[in-house]
Amino acid sequence: MSFFMKKLLITGGNGFLGSRIIRALGNNHEIYSATSDKLDITNEESVYKLVKELKPDYIIHGAAVAETKFCDENPEFAYNLNVNGALNMAKAAEATKSKMVFFSTEQIFNGNFVKGPFKEEDAAVPNTQYGKTKLEAEKKLLDAMDELWILRLTWMFGMPERGLKTNPNILWDTIRSAYMHKKILAPVNEYRGMTYVYDFVDQIENVFDMNYGIYHTGSENDLSRYDIVEYILKKIGVTQEGVDHILIPDKDKYLEKSRDVRLDTKKINNSGLVFPSTVDAIDKALKEYSMV
Repeated sequence: MSFFMKKLLITGGNGFLGSRIIRALGNNHEIYSATSDKLDITNEESVYKLVKELKPDYIIHGAAVAETKFCDENPEFAYNLNVNGALNMAKAAEATKSKMVFFSTEQIFNGNFVKGPFKEEDAAVPNTQYGKTKLEAEKKLLDAMDELWILRLTWMFGMPERGLKTNPNILWDTIRSAYMHKKILAPVNEYRGMTYVYDFVDQIENVFDMNYGIYHTGSENDLSRYDIVEYILKKIGVTQEGVDHILIPDKDKYLEKSRDVRLDTKKINNSGLVFPSTVDAIDKALKEYSMV
């Protein structure tokens, strides 16, 4: 990646991932964080006006409504923000010759009946409004512009940090539950990649040197969600007796059909972004926060 300062426009900058990207890149690049109080991405005219004024080298578009239940209950709102908002940004990027990174999701595979890991060329069958809007946005963006990277992200995890948002995630939720002696009901039939947020943030500039296209992004993982929770508890020193007391296997959820949204990440690994396995990423995060 060139070390010359670039101008970046970032949406979703108040979110778990966006806020950490801004902090990581802020010293080396000129960044404009287009948070929702500054820009309504569903207003095409406002988006074009801002992008034309800034003329960013890169747009990182992370703004979206991602809460599954909310999207299912408010499908029009979710579509307008996740699809039309993204398309407005892509059109403006194309008009100003800005390159764009779009964050998509593993959840486009949530309705697939075959098991993962899924490759980029595999057909996606989303069964939630959130997944449907992200897949629709992908298709419209690919039609709207050429200089585009679509990153289908796995579930990100990390620890609370001052001034930065913390989303529900496998690592912090497990630690907090253990600290508060709260029961954890974890599905034994759910499989997904789980990625330490800084394993992505620390490499994001490398995306700008990759060929344009769709990339499955993050850590690979063959363990169930239950297994990962058990692993975290033991790593932070919870005894087997304690694990048995806290952790409850949820054998009913996804009983008829396992939830498997794992991604095959060979393409992005071969393109310069390399991620450890989920277990190794958990070990790394716990060490960085002096938890082990």
